[in-house]
Amino acid sequence: MSDLEIWIVIFSLWLATFIARSGFWLAGNRINLPQRVQEALRYAPACALAAIIVPDFLLNPHGGSEWDFSWHNPKLMAGIAATVFFQLSKNMLHTIIFGMLVFTGLRLL
Repeated sequence: MSDLEIWIVIFSLWLATFIARSGFWLAGNRINLPQRVQEALRYAPACALAAIIVPDFLLNPHGGSEWDFSWHNPKLMAGIAATVFFQLSKNMLHTIIFGMLVFTGLRLL
């Protein structure tokens, strides 16, 4: 790709993001979402997070696009360990630290 094409792509993505995100801001209070839609939107951040994190945990850590459910996948094992740790401690900061320590330890083995 040439430099011009890269800048066109960057500008196009910026414009699409601006239009998509400013729609509700520009409309203000003129749009009233139904209560059911508002309740459903409460789950959007969790769904987006799961859509990003789950494939990262399950894809082969050595590259490639195949799923890796084995014990040799350090991301998956650290994710499972962090989930169990959070269920026991209910402390998010400690869970993040614990999960990263487990991931680092497994990766260095």
